[in-house]
Amino acid sequence: MTCAACVGRVERKLGRIEGVSATVNLATGRAKVSHPASVSVADLVGVVEAAGYRARPAEPPAGPGGLPDTARSGPSLEPGDGQRGSGEADERHERDRLLITTLLAVPVLALSMVPAWQFRNWQWLCFVLAAPVAVWGAWPFHQRALRGLRHATATMDTLVSLGVAASFVWSSYALFLGGAGVPGMTMPLTLLPSASGEVAHVYLEVVVGVPLFVLVGRRLEARARRGTGSALRSLAELAAKDVAVRRGGVERRVPVAGLAVGDVFLVRPGERVATDGTVVEGGSALDLSLVTGESHPVEVGPGSPVIGGAVNSGGLLEVRADAVGSDTQLARITRLVEDAQTGKAAVQRLADSVAAVFVPAVMSVSVTVLGFWLGAGADPQAAITAAVAVLVAACPCALGLATPTALLAATGRGARLGILVSGVQALERLRNIDTVVLDKTGTLTTGRMSVIAVTVPADAEKDTDTEKDADTDGDTDATAEVLRLAAVVEQGSDHPLARAIVTHARGQGDGHPLPRPVRFAAVPGLGVSALVDGEEVAVTRPGELSGLPGDLREAVRAAETAGHTAVLVRVGDTPRAVISVGDTLRSDAYRAVEHLRRLGLRTVLASGDREATVRAIAGQLGITEVHAGALPEDKAALVATLQGHGSRVAVVGDGVNDAAALAAADLGIAMAGGTDAAIGAADVTLVREDMQAIPDAVRLARHTLATIRANLVWAFGYNLVTLPLAAVGWLNPMVAAAAMSASSLLVVGNSLRLRTWNPYRPHRPGHVPGHRSGRARTTTPWETTA
Repeated sequence: MTCAACVGRVERKLGRIEGVSATVNLATGRAKVSHPASVSVADLVGVVEAAGYRARPAEPPAGPGGLPDTARSGPSLEPGDGQRGSGEADERHERDRLLITTLLAVPVLALSMVPAWQFRNWQWLCFVLAAPVAVWGAWPFHQRALRGLRHATATMDTLVSLGVAASFVWSSYALFLGGAGVPGMTMPLTLLPSASGEVAHVYLEVVVGVPLFVLVGRRLEARARRGTGSALRSLAELAAKDVAVRRGGVERRVPVAGLAVGDVFLVRPGERVATDGTVVEGGSALDLSLVTGESHPVEVGPGSPVIGGAVNSGGLLEVRADAVGSDTQLARITRLVEDAQTGKAAVQRLADSVAAVFVPAVMSVSVTVLGFWLGAGADPQAAITAAVAVLVAACPCALGLATPTALLAATGRGARLGILVSGVQALERLRNIDTVVLDKTGTLTTGRMSVIAVTVPADAEKDTDTEKDADTDGDTDATAEVLRLAAVVEQGSDHPLARAIVTHARGQGDGHPLPRPVRFAAVPGLGVSALVDGEEVAVTRPGELSGLPGDLREAVRAAETAGHTAVLVRVGDTPRAVISVGDTLRSDAYRAVEHLRRLGLRTVLASGDREATVRAIAGQLGITEVHAGALPEDKAALVATLQGHGSRVAVVGDGVNDAAALAAADLGIAMAGGTDAAIGAADVTLVREDMQAIPDAVRLARHTLATIRANLVWAFGYNLVTLPLAAVGWLNPMVAAAAMSASSLLVVGNSLRLRTWNPYRPHRPGHVPGHRSGRARTTTPWETTA
């Protein structure tokens, strides 16, 4: 494919199959197709080939490390193993074609445009040099134009082919029959076609200049497009190729593809972690900057999760593989980036609709211009020149590249910043949001909770204080027993509260493993229950305090005042204890919320915790709109209410209880480390453990959509200016060819700027200042005053 007309053609052909919808990306050479089971992939490939293009399935089996082989060679459709040699040969042929065309074209351009160098019979030398360029140098354009003619369609190549052919035929006529071939003929330099036939004129400079400029432009454009798609190649380079595995006490190196879940592998200093896993032995610091955007090494030890692709900067680690192949986080990130690069902005869909009729319209205009000039009594050479200029000046290439190149660069930059966007539609919604609903636990707080205190009724512990600090070893049998019961039930949950209780119980226990819960049940936003030792044990929100013993009521109030979360343990119908669990506010939470406010966004805090706890956190962050005690359905209802008042709502969360609100919102944002349900319901996933990623994502979306709009304004504006100039004879075809190539290069170059976009550099007054590094920050200029 070479232009937006090609894109529209492939999409229309695929869309004519019943039940099939397709989105085609010019920059990556990929089509994302939804089709019923009755339509096979072979049928889809056949339709594309029948339209005059080549196609093959873009998702081969996962390569080593779980990354698709296509990702390893870049986002474009690269040849498979059996085709790689031919692909390299094609690259060499294109390079040789450009080199030979340049060697033949430069003398023709020089002689045609510098009258002082025009020796006797110079025009015949130019004709001899131009003929191979017109036929062989421009052959790719002729070939694709003929292929389109067989399928009754026209593309950018049709316009270039017609322009070169018309210029060559006219020049041949002028030389052989029109008097331009006489010895001693000189041709003055002019950028405008002559309106009279007094001066013989040949357009051999157009014959060589149009193919030369277009070939140079497309080669530079292809290199630039590969630059915009470097994100997937960077991700592919993070995957380790082989790994030292310890099996049966023997260490040996095996390809990463040979790893299985449960294998224990070694990561030495300087090596990459082969796959996602859990540290079994050893301690070190991992550099996650290339995977998640984290700016500082993360300390890990026994029990710590690690991500494949991270670099070990310290000691020796033994890691148990928890996920391999396509299930790893690096593979999921790669799939998200690939999927994001196939979308189209609404304005790009409009551009594609225009491009679908653009080439036939340009051909009609060219014929009309030719007839008008001849009918007005102009010299035939001037009429033909104007018609050729119209053909050559038209440039639907830029229309087709406006969105894909910007999206490639933006998603790549986002991946490096730890921001994964599901597609251009998500970017559009992210740019337009005006309200952000924030969850508390795991979003504004670290989610790494710990048990602060355990309170049992006075009649259950007569010989000790009613409340025991969690850091002491003086727990009575009653306290230890209620902790054990709660921990057994919470084993079935992945909520941060549950993990804190289980971890604390194991630390306070006798070392024996906890039994598995029986008939475990979880009600999102309320709590969990199970049978333990034949008794029904529930760990839930405290609910109404009036039914609790006085000691437990006071424990709940004390926890809320301190900003902690209180959970109630019931055995049967009897309240047995209140466990106070504390979470720490993320160090960057205030900075992120302040950034959101500076971006003009309204912030709302919605949490399932009690009013006092939630307001304590909101007070620290300066959030005034608080919704406490919100069940999952309450959060979804809150989103609907805000939308009903005209707000465009984004929800940020990380748990199962946030999934409904994430799905209902205009935009869902899942935090790093969130549950699969939350990530699955979200449009944006923040990989790095940094709240600052939220305002960074908003800025990236705004900057990307601004770039796309600028690209399209240029693409449309270029044609609106050049086509009328060409039609009235004020644009030489050679200049038109150079301008056409420059148009595409400007669009791609503008998109390339997104690769180095810095969220902390002010782009206009009012933006938050920051340093020049592209990595995530940990401090800001106003932190000390906050």
